[in-house]
Amino acid sequence: MNTLVAITKIPELRRRVLFTLGLLAVYRIGVFCSLPGVDRHNMMKLMASQQGGFLGLFNMFSGGAIENLSIFALGVMPYISASIIFQLLTVVIPTLDRLNKEGEQGRRKINQWTRYATILLSMVQGYFIALYLENLSSAGGAGQIVHNPGTFGFRALTVLTLMAGTAFIMWLGEQITERGIGNGMSVIIFAGIVNGLPQALMQIGEALKGGMQVFDILLLAAVVVLVILAIVFMERAQRRIPIQYAKRLVGNRVAAAQSTHLPLRLNMAGVIPPIFASSILMFPSSVASWTDAEWMVMVRTAMTPGTWQYNTCFVALIVFFSYFYTAVMFNPVDVAENLKKYGGYIPGIRPGTKTAEYIDHVLSRLTTAGAVYIAAVCVLPVLMQEKFSVSFYFGGTSLLIVVSVALDTIQQIESHLITRNYEGFTESKGPRIRSRRPGEDG
Repeated sequence: MNTLVAITKIPELRRRVLFTLGLLAVYRIGVFCSLPGVDRHNMMKLMASQQGGFLGLFNMFSGGAIENLSIFALGVMPYISASIIFQLLTVVIPTLDRLNKEGEQGRRKINQWTRYATILLSMVQGYFIALYLENLSSAGGAGQIVHNPGTFGFRALTVLTLMAGTAFIMWLGEQITERGIGNGMSVIIFAGIVNGLPQALMQIGEALKGGMQVFDILLLAAVVVLVILAIVFMERAQRRIPIQYAKRLVGNRVAAAQSTHLPLRLNMAGVIPPIFASSILMFPSSVASWTDAEWMVMVRTAMTPGTWQYNTCFVALIVFFSYFYTAVMFNPVDVAENLKKYGGYIPGIRPGTKTAEYIDHVLSRLTTAGAVYIAAVCVLPVLMQEKFSVSFYFGGTSLLIVVSVALDTIQQIESHLITRNYEGFTESKGPRIRSRRPGEDG
């Protein structure tokens, strides 16, 4: 409550929060703006008849834009795919690696190329979505989804509209990151998932009326609470490596020895591994849905969320991206060199190479534990769906994203509050330190 009151009293923080909420409102309005030449009511009927699966997962990440055949139907997936591509290329291509190490200017150039790749990917995916909608209409299904299938005008307009929608979402995310609160893309995914929670609650209510036992409802609620508590605990968990700074000469005086620590989070990759893994696993399913070839049908069946093939690939990709993203974001060699440069050392460990090896060893063990934790949380929806036959909004990837993004956003708000308090110390009433001017008595 005190934090909410403080937000309303600090003008800059209040503006940032209102700015974020305003852009999220714009995003949610855009979700209900349908593509030209389609019937979203028939698409909703089709989605209702196909609970879960590839379309359900895609619809969750897009905040319901798929079932509404929205101009935002591609969501943030093209941007995430482009980010994955460039992060992988940064490791392989020396030029990109040098740009990444140049600091802010180099990262800006890589971000610019990522935007261009996002536009290109959205055009390709938009074209295949147009073909997919035409195939749904020709197959009958829930009714005529596309009014004029097979025409060049529909395909071109769909590609152009989806590309513009993706570019607009990308701009919204960047604006939230720069001028709002939290990571823009993560906040947009968060808003889309939270939007589906009321509907999931209604589904549980209908299941209760349909004969679901009260004990099962209470057990489901207990599992959700335990998962949330586990996520909060694991996201806050960290290993603190003690650091000692010896006495050193600073100017004309000797600085005293200091003792501090190097905090290493258990899950340094955050929500990136499950998001990246989900976006990659969507690709074969989406490609397989555009054709009726027998082997592609087998791929689509195998890559349906909930199958053992999908879960195996999902866990493997989560582990891979946990290690990969941690290696990209944290370099033990650089940390060891900085410690040695400023006279810091880990007690019992030699500075330099030995320190880097020790930090890398600790980081590898933490990353292994973090990857196992993320994988365990993300496969929970499968068990819940089989046991309770409810929407996977209440487990796994969705809960991990919602809780993690909420924690990160709260942490940013607290950082603004701490900064404001420090400013208050310097602006407090009472005697102030003034610089002497020429002519003043000393």
